Amino acid sequence: MDPDSVRTGERVPHGGETDRDILDFSANTNPYTPDGVEAVYADALEDSRRYPDDDYPEFRAAAGEFVGCEAERVIPTPGGLAAIRLALEVSLEPGDEALVPFPSFGEYAREVRLQGASPRFVPHDEILAAERDALEDCALAIVCTPNNPTGDAADPDALAAFATRCGAAGTTLLVDEAFLGFTDLPSAARLESEDVIVARSLTKLFGLPGLRAGFAVATGERREALETARRAWSLGTPAARVGAHCLRRDAFVRETRKRVAGEREQMREALASRFDVRPSDAPYLLCDVGERDVDSVIAAARADGVAIRDARTFRGLDSHVRVAVTDRESNDRLLAALGVADGSESDDSSTGRKH
Repeated sequence: MDPDSVRTGERVPHGGETDRDILDFSANTNPYTPDGVEAVYADALEDSRRYPDDDYPEFRAAAGEFVGCEAERVIPTPGGLAAIRLALEVSLEPGDEALVPFPSFGEYAREVRLQGASPRFVPHDEILAAERDALEDCALAIVCTPNNPTGDAADPDALAAFATRCGAAGTTLLVDEAFLGFTDLPSAARLESEDVIVARSLTKLFGLPGLRAGFAVATGERREALETARRAWSLGTPAARVGAHCLRRDAFVRETRKRVAGEREQMREALASRFDVRPSDAPYLLCDVGERDVDSVIAAARADGVAIRDARTFRGLDSHVRVAVTDRESNDRLLAALGVADGSESDDSSTGRKH
C-alpha cells in the first residue's frame, strides 16, 4: 500500500442498516443461515483459546470443493474484500493503471488508489470486450460477476476469452464472485489460468456478513505471491470452522438459489409497475426511479420501517435505488413501502434458519 495515497484516500459508502428496528434492504445478504451454524460456532469458540492452524486444511478443502479447484489453490481471507485488497497488493505498484468497471462496487477504485495506482473506468457491460492493446497499458483488470449494483452475470465463455487476452497482454485479471454463489454459473477458478485471481465471499450467500470469511483462488506465481503476502492466522477459528461447515451445505445452497430466483422475478414484476427495473442474476434489483426524487423515495420507505440503498453512490447513476431480495414476508413489506403491491403466493421454504 502506498503511504502517500493512504493519506489522501477516502472511505466509500456501503449499504447496511445499524438500526435493528428497521427492515434492511440496503445490504444484500441471505436472511437465512445453514442449520448447525450455532453448534459449530460454539465448539470453535472454545477452541479459540489457541491460535488457529495457519494452514487451514479443512477450510481450504471445503472452499476448493465449492468452486471446483484444488485445495492448495485456495487462499483464506477474512472476507471477500480482504481477498480483493490482497490481490491488488500483489498486482499493483504506484503509477500503474487498472481497468475498473462502472457502475460497480466502489471499493475497487478506492483499493486501486490506495496502492498508488489509477483506475481507468470502463462501462461494466463493455469491459469483457476490451482488446489486447487496451489491456497492455493496465497492470490489472477487474470483473464483478454478477455485477453490483446492476445484477448481471458475465457469460462464462466471454469471461474465459477475456482472461486469455489478459494473459497475452501481461495483465492480471481479478474476478470478484461475491454473489456468484446465488447462481448456477461456474467459478472462474475452473480456468486454472496463472493470470486470474478469483475473490469469493462466504458471508452473503450464507447470511453471516459479520463473520468475515472469504478466500482467493489463484495458481502459479500469483498463488505463491498471495500465500506469502496473506496475514498469518488470516481467519479466526470460528470463521474458519463455520465457513467450512457452510460451504458443504449443498441443499441449503440449492434451496437459496431457487428461492431467490423466484422471489426476484416476482419483485421485479411488481416494482416494474412504478420503476424501470433491470433484469438481475443476483439477490438485488437496481431500480431507476425516473423523474421522482431519490431522497423522497428513500425517506418514504424508511418512514414505513424499510431501508433501501441510495444507488447514486455508484459511479454513473443519478436516479437509482437498489433493493435486496430476501424472503416473502419481508419482500412484501418492501413493496408496500415503495407503493407497489404483489398479491402472489410462494413457498418460502429453506433448509436453514432465519435470522
